[in-house]
Amino acid sequence: MSGGRTLLNVRDLNVYIGESHILQNVTLSVREGGITGLLGRNGAGKTTTLRGILGLVERTGSITLDGRELTNLAVHEVVRCGVGYVPEDRDVFSGLTVAENLRLAERPGSPLRYDLVYGLFPELAQRSAQKAGTLSGGQQQMLSLARALLNGDNRILLVDEPTKGLSPLVVKQVAAALLRAAELATILLVEQNLSVAHRLVGDVIVLDQGRIAYTGHVDTLMGDPALARRYLGLAAAGEGHTRT
Repeated sequence: MSGGRTLLNVRDLNVYIGESHILQNVTLSVREGGITGLLGRNGAGKTTTLRGILGLVERTGSITLDGRELTNLAVHEVVRCGVGYVPEDRDVFSGLTVAENLRLAERPGSPLRYDLVYGLFPELAQRSAQKAGTLSGGQQQMLSLARALLNGDNRILLVDEPTKGLSPLVVKQVAAALLRAAELATILLVEQNLSVAHRLVGDVIVLDQGRIAYTGHVDTLMGDPALARRYLGLAAAGEGHTRT
């Protein structure tokens, strides 16, 4: 990948969980603007990479955001530097209402984007008094995305499998929301639905067994059957989209 200003730099990121060396000297960069895809087979280390950047797992190496070192900061301090996180399991507070979930995501001094999130997800405005645990899976995903988008000073959003388990209609809504979000903040996206990833991302980073296996443009990867099969274990985009 070349050209464009680098926003996020990760150098020699290592993560051990128990006796397992999950991430092995992972080095990557994310350019400012748009959506960068973090792809790979199940178990390749994609979620651990996002969690490592945020500081949710013990790690070694260097992580910088716009030149500022994040590695020795606590998770809440990383968040205050402008890193938003949308976890794979959505992680909403089920006993709280939609409105309460959003209020908990507010950061003091941050410009808030309620008009944006309610514009993207009008169902959340309609269900503001509803307990989050009673929402559908798609509605919970909308709420999780809305929390990350709420603070206007987020520089980068780490988004982990936002379309997992959703109906085709909701997948379209979420994809549209991500495109809108990418106009406001850089996104590092883990996405197993490769047809969605192909539509959304530009640069791609592929992990394989905890190591960087490929970096380049999504069209190069998905348009080459041999590359797609080698790094993702599937036929190329033109031979049928597959979830991995």
